[in-house]
Amino acid sequence: MVNTKNHVSLIGVPTDVGAGSRGAGMAPEALRVAGLVSALERLDIKVSDGGNLSGPLNPWASPVDGFRHLSQVIQWNHLVFDAVYRHLNEGRIPLMMGGDHSMAIGSISAVARYCREQAKDLLVVWLDAHADFNTAALTPSGNIHGMPVACLCGHGPQALISLSGQVPALRANQIRQVGVRSVDEGEKRFIHQAGIEVFDMRYIDESGMSDTLHKILRDVSPQTHLHVSFDVDFLDPDIAPGVATAVRGGPSYREAQLCMEILADTGVVGSIDVVELNPALDVRNQTARLAVDLIESLFGKSTLVRKR
Repeated sequence: MVNTKNHVSLIGVPTDVGAGSRGAGMAPEALRVAGLVSALERLDIKVSDGGNLSGPLNPWASPVDGFRHLSQVIQWNHLVFDAVYRHLNEGRIPLMMGGDHSMAIGSISAVARYCREQAKDLLVVWLDAHADFNTAALTPSGNIHGMPVACLCGHGPQALISLSGQVPALRANQIRQVGVRSVDEGEKRFIHQAGIEVFDMRYIDESGMSDTLHKILRDVSPQTHLHVSFDVDFLDPDIAPGVATAVRGGPSYREAQLCMEILADTGVVGSIDVVELNPALDVRNQTARLAVDLIESLFGKSTLVRKR
């Protein structure tokens, strides 16, 4: 049931310029140490690891006009866009190993352009504790990792919102947010105005992970390109301590596994972000190992014993 494309390109993006804490830039290596390549190869997937992209250093400066490190975030996202777009056109599944979640502006902009050119229907499943729909006017911090969804929907600096060649890169009906449980007040009003479907933790508690995912995926077809943007803080911090913006009350291990297995069952997962893993805050790389475990499930490894 997994995607018929069985060649994955790993793209390391070792930067935390969009975040409020240092450490996410070490995540690509933590995922490699946790055995990501061998885990995928055990699933008969060909893996190409071209190493890490090389971009500007984190200046660790204060916000300017509501944005921290805007120039550096723009440069990194151009690099991510070019890499993801190239691998998509080579028929591979790009797996972007962030890095902070602002890097998803570049990856999803590339996917959006690719899908327009290939006449494919794009659906983005955004797994995150946060809505990431802040703007310079709304943000309490200026950290751009809290703004990628807003930028992709056309609200942000011109250099970021126009990366895909079309503004907005995403329409509201092309993205579903799952696991949200921490949203700023102004951000909450803005995301309601935008009309994005948010399946927060209360929804999951009341409806269950299975019903939630099946509702999200109800219109998926073989013509769909499914992009999964997986922020590791989507998970409950009891099982995933290696994040800088932990929020209690996230999905359990089993709920997260079920989520990934149902996404894999669609057979149309075509690109992936793994972001916000912070090895500096982890315990013996356990969060990286858990992320690898979940990525395996996203590529078709299943706990299912009974016949389908």
